[in-house]
Amino acid sequence: MTTSDLGADAVWPVEESDEPRGPVGKAFRLSAADSLSLGNALSGFLAVCVLAWSAITDLQSSHKFEPDPRFFGTAVVLLLVGATCDLFDGLVARKFRASAMGAELDNLADVISFGFAPAFMVVVWGGFSGRLPLLLVLFAAGSILLAGVVRLARFACVKTKSGDFMGLPIPMGAMTVVSIVLLFQPSYFTIAGIVAVAWLMVSRIEYPKPKGNLAAVVLAWMMINVACLTIWAARLAGGDQLITVGATMQIAIVSAIPLRVLMFKKQQRRERRSMNVG
Repeated sequence: MTTSDLGADAVWPVEESDEPRGPVGKAFRLSAADSLSLGNALSGFLAVCVLAWSAITDLQSSHKFEPDPRFFGTAVVLLLVGATCDLFDGLVARKFRASAMGAELDNLADVISFGFAPAFMVVVWGGFSGRLPLLLVLFAAGSILLAGVVRLARFACVKTKSGDFMGLPIPMGAMTVVSIVLLFQPSYFTIAGIVAVAWLMVSRIEYPKPKGNLAAVVLAWMMINVACLTIWAARLAGGDQLITVGATMQIAIVSAIPLRVLMFKKQQRRERRSMNVG
């Protein structure tokens, strides 16, 4: 039987190509905003390396690990550098050109710098202390990592009507965990605080998105924190007071915003009830 016997209308199966379609070349072009996202990821990776080096060096020399403030200070400065890159990459993407990979690169970098790095810091801070069960420390660290992953996935899928963040933004959550680690010794109370931060990240509480003047205030706040941490890590005069004030303010801000939002919503419900009664 030849092909002519099958008729002119015969349909032959066509193999589907696995090659990607569309303007593939554009997907491999990195924009200026992507470079900042990569800088964010690199900062998170270096922060983990600094903490791991601190632990390994101490364990090799004395067989007992005691966190060195200088290593923690360096790691936190790197995380703040990552947070600054994260703040600017969106601004740069809107001002100039965003690549096809921009959103994905941003989320992946955030997982490293504000999910894995703070979780690893919690393990180094509490896992070697002997004050808490290791499983409890791992639970708290894991809750931060998983909450950050869920937070970023939800941010990519869900948009609020107001345009604000639903749940505590992951950079702010990471900085709050860092503040707890820097201010307090490992205890059941501080572990509960870290788990509470993880809950805030996946909660439905709306946090204002930094725009305009607020973005400038956030950037200034980060720069002040970097300066305070540098003074503290260098063990200069007044460094302990500066880091205490800065970390306390970070925890206070994160705690105050949910209370303010809840009070505002409660006031709105009262106003609606009074309008319905009237």
